[in-house]
Formats: sequence, C-alpha cells, structure tokens
Amino acid sequence: MSKLTSISCSSKRRSGGHAAVEVSLLAPWILFLFIGVLDLGFYSYALICTQSAARVAVVFTSVRSASAADSAAACQSALGEMSMMSNVRSLSTCNSYPLIVTATAVTGIDGAPASEVAVTYQTDQLIPIPGLLAGRLTVTRRAQMRVQ
Repeated sequence: MSKLTSISCSSKRRSGGHAAVEVSLLAPWILFLFIGVLDLGFYSYALICTQSAARVAVVFTSVRSASAADSAAACQSALGEMSMMSNVRSLSTCNSYPLIVTATAVTGIDGAPASEVAVTYQTDQLIPIPGLLAGRLTVTRRAQMRVQ
C-alpha cells in the first residue's frame, strides 16, 4: 500500500464526526424555528377566524334595526363561525374570555343607522417565544354594516 493511499484513508476516517457535531449544534435552532412557525400558524388562524366571526355577526345583526344591538344573536353567529377553535367549542355565551362579542347600534359614516360588532378572542396557551410572544394572544376585530 502506498503512502498516498494510507493518507487518504485516514483523513476519511477523521472527517466522519463533523456532520454529527454540526447537527447537534444546529438542532436546537431548527427546533426553535419549527415551534415559532407552528405558533405563527395558530395565531394567523385565530386572526382569520376572529375577523370572519365579526363579519358574519354584523351581517346577521344588520338585517333590521331591531336586531342592530342584539349581542345574543351576534354571539350565536360568532360561535358558529369560530367552532373550529379548541377553546370555543364548549361555549354557549360570549361575555367572558376566551370570546367576547358585543353588538351596538351606531350611526354609520353616511349618517344612516348601522350595526357594529366587536369580537374579542383570546387564544389557547401556546409555546411562549421569549421576548416576542407570551404564549397567549388577544385579538379584537370590529365590523360595521348599514342596517337594511
């Protein structure tokens, strides 16, 4: 066996541990990134559901002027829209966290009577991201529609 062949074989044996060291150094960062993306997805879904619940509730309350300030009807509409959220499934009222829905009869921008619905939702306790999110997000969305 020549000296050149023995040098190349020994250098191959010595470089085998570099990949294991690199993976062990990067694994916590990759896990942290994965958890952050997962939390961001849950928060984004909560924002979308809250906005959709406000829209559905204001459409329901703006049908006639008598129902413009009907928070109970707005609550039932919002509960139907947010039924996929895990901490809302068992709710029957909307006057405390995690879901608060209020409907108000207001005067719209054009001076006509309108209905305004505010939906406030507090997410489940997720994995906190230090310095960024405390693990729980509270979202409020408002929608306004002219009474027909």
